Amino acid sequence: MKIQQDAIDLQFEAINEDVPGSKWRRVFHRHWPAYSRWFVRDGIRSRPTYSTSLKALRRYMPKLLPSYEAIVETAGGGDLEGRFLSMWCPPFYVGACSQAILTGAEPSLIRNYDYSPRLLQGTWLASRFNGKRVVAVVDCLWGVLDGINEDGLAVSLAFGGRTAAGEGFGVPIVLRYVLEFASTTAEAVTMLRNIPVHMSYSIALIDRKGNHATVYVNPDRPAEVMEHRVSTNHQPGLEWAWYAETTNSVEREAAVEKLLSAYGGIKEVLSGFQRPPIYQTHYGRRCGTLYTAVYRPFDASVELVWPGSVWRQSCANFQEDVRTIRFNDGSSAASSRPSGKGVSS
Repeated sequence: MKIQQDAIDLQFEAINEDVPGSKWRRVFHRHWPAYSRWFVRDGIRSRPTYSTSLKALRRYMPKLLPSYEAIVETAGGGDLEGRFLSMWCPPFYVGACSQAILTGAEPSLIRNYDYSPRLLQGTWLASRFNGKRVVAVVDCLWGVLDGINEDGLAVSLAFGGRTAAGEGFGVPIVLRYVLEFASTTAEAVTMLRNIPVHMSYSIALIDRKGNHATVYVNPDRPAEVMEHRVSTNHQPGLEWAWYAETTNSVEREAAVEKLLSAYGGIKEVLSGFQRPPIYQTHYGRRCGTLYTAVYRPFDASVELVWPGSVWRQSCANFQEDVRTIRFNDGSSAASSRPSGKGVSS
């Protein structure tokens, strides 16, 4: 990433690797210094041991264990690496996102991911860790911010706007589990009900048949499954008013609701997601919209969208590439520059 005065250049990299190998290892080595500093920011003793983390995975996500073991080995097999990659009880962190579930003739999931460009990993990974094709924007090296699998199940996350924290997983690894082993919204909901999380999140889900749900997961109370089609960064009750005000969560929710009521089609809703107040541009001061994702379950495809630029991939056809996105602080402008090169190992 390069910073030039008020402009911030951020690289997005699309990688196709069925199981963890040299390509993923290269990504790990690039980002591990920053991730490791974040992971132990409160001291190494504040993080669970490797054996505790492994025990939690065995209890709650046993089918993911072979993939976890493979990815830890690819990372070098170290104790700290294993603890981090389990995502069991990581440090507290927050972001701001907007999510809309579209039903009707072409079910879809549209979301804005709002975060600091200095903290985004920027990896778009196509994999077959467990035989099923999964395409996802990655966080914490192999967790999922949003993604889709070849069965047409799409999922994304938004911070739930609560200060509660507890014993549980970072939600990106939970969404990895969902996309690896669920094919429908109903199957995903069952998983989300039974896996503890360490923070509050609103999870948007839709499958190929148009079945959908918004699931509020929390560390201190059972998951709530709602038919709401819009979620931003607060759950019912608006517990953290300061955060909601700082991130315009209520205003964004109202704007998305208005879009769905007035239009409901992908083109019109996507256009609204590219404009304030849903599209945020305070990249330097707090966080801004780093990408808009459009997931289409019918053909298991996804588009990453910036103003004036669309990057399309699918589970059936995923092409490696690198693109640089320039964000201008305080402006709605963002530009994309394809590298014209494939990604090598």
